[in-house]
Amino acid sequence: MDGGGSESQGLPPPPPPSTKSSTHRRAAAAAAGDGGDGGAGEEQEAAPPSHTRTTVHHNSDATHDQKLMTKEETTQASIEMGERNGNGAEYVSVGELHSPRARVDNFKKLSLLPLVFIIFYEVSGGPFGVEDSVQAAGPLLALVGFLVFPLIWSVPEALITAEMGTMFPEAGGYVVWVSSALGPYWGFQQGWMKWLSGVIDNALYPVLFLDYLKSAIPALGGGVPRVAAVLVLTLLLTYMNYRGLTVVGWVAVLLGIFSIMPFVVMGLVAIPKVKPSRWLVVNLHNVDWNLYLNTLFWNLNYWDSISTLAGEVENPNKTLPKALFYALILVVLGYFFPLLMGTGAVPLDRELWTDGYFSDVAKIIGGVWLRWWIQGAAAVSNMGMFVAEMSSDSFQLLGMAERGMLPKFFGKRSRYGTPVIGILFSASGVLLLSWLSFQEIVAAENFLYCFGMILEFISFIRLRVKYPATTRPYKIPTGTVGAILMCIPPTVLICVVLALSTLKVVIVSLAAILIGLVMQPCLTYVERKRWIKFSVSADLPDLHGANQESVGSIRH
Repeated sequence: MDGGGSESQGLPPPPPPSTKSSTHRRAAAAAAGDGGDGGAGEEQEAAPPSHTRTTVHHNSDATHDQKLMTKEETTQASIEMGERNGNGAEYVSVGELHSPRARVDNFKKLSLLPLVFIIFYEVSGGPFGVEDSVQAAGPLLALVGFLVFPLIWSVPEALITAEMGTMFPEAGGYVVWVSSALGPYWGFQQGWMKWLSGVIDNALYPVLFLDYLKSAIPALGGGVPRVAAVLVLTLLLTYMNYRGLTVVGWVAVLLGIFSIMPFVVMGLVAIPKVKPSRWLVVNLHNVDWNLYLNTLFWNLNYWDSISTLAGEVENPNKTLPKALFYALILVVLGYFFPLLMGTGAVPLDRELWTDGYFSDVAKIIGGVWLRWWIQGAAAVSNMGMFVAEMSSDSFQLLGMAERGMLPKFFGKRSRYGTPVIGILFSASGVLLLSWLSFQEIVAAENFLYCFGMILEFISFIRLRVKYPATTRPYKIPTGTVGAILMCIPPTVLICVVLALSTLKVVIVSLAAILIGLVMQPCLTYVERKRWIKFSVSADLPDLHGANQESVGSIRH
């Protein structure tokens, strides 16, 4: 994925949760088995987004106060520092960018290895829950699926994340992509849908963690002990996020190694017992396509989540594409190898291949000790997915505040550089949703995720078409036509998933979307009345050109 950026022929554009638990997939599969124009703003075709950047910096509240320019101040700064193009628009001249924002230089940034494992946990977390693919379609289709499906879905999503994430290496991530291409209104909708789906996703992990432990500690099965355990675990993992993204990164590395190693050991022990003929078993007349597709889809998505952390990455132009590449290999092998060895070493009984069956396979192959290791790995994997998801969700809120989409207080950082208010809001959402039934809500989460991906594909293609010659630190080595063709298979898949949704899921999801459609104009009204302070970070580039009403803002 180490593609090269193209040379600019004009003004450049702005600078460069998880093994989806079987609860997710089964909820979506069960649901499928049951029967306003926001005004994205005027287009400015002649003026592509610019690398507009001022030199005002702000660090955490422990070092010195944040220095955020108001929209008017940013406009004036652009006029004073800029140069005029042929259309009369003012642009700030800039040099080559090496970091997303100079104001976070004092905080430790993510290096390659921690970034790889954060992506690993945002997408996968290990092969826990992929057993359903064998139950749904048999060994052959399960193995083929985890080799072919990444080419259809994961590779395009990871490539788009690499290109767009290096173009816009800031906390807003995919929110900024959509804002740049479609305007701030739709950028806000993207942020709302993604944040809501992420919090719903994250609310499951403390519960699932306790589910793995309740066999050893029956008291955790319900009542006050379970409620207290969920609360304590959520607060502990939330504090870990507060202490810094590098802490989260290295915790992810340790948890990832612990989660992967038992499957490596199981595979090696299983070699003498493997019978290759077991891999070829298939019966196309007995395939649960709905469960099969959901299992593949939910175990191979969320590659774009890392984009909200791009501003916290060391040299993101090179590190982010490499990390996505290595994480893609790790995720695919992390699924394929255990499936290959498990189906080859154990006699096939498709009905047994359901949630948690890998622990039984481990016992058959290696004994009780290996079973306990895999059960422990499954438990801690939920911890890794929680901290990775919360990091992305909270930094997304910080990025939206820095773009003037949310009140200024969402942009507050701790002395560790972490988004304090974003973490608190995300943790509150997790605690609230932890007590609810997730069967239909999880299916609604998946529905929202699909809508968000459609907006990302549209934004990616629109920026390629509208500004084909602008500098891209990492560029997918295809032309505009190739970019469009690359997006067709995953878009078709999304349409299939949406079509399989039940009426109830559609209603719940559309209600959530409606809240976002109404919320953005309400926030705009609140800002206009000056009831709550909004501001745009002076360190960020203007997305829509200085000939807009406000240079320093993506708001129209």
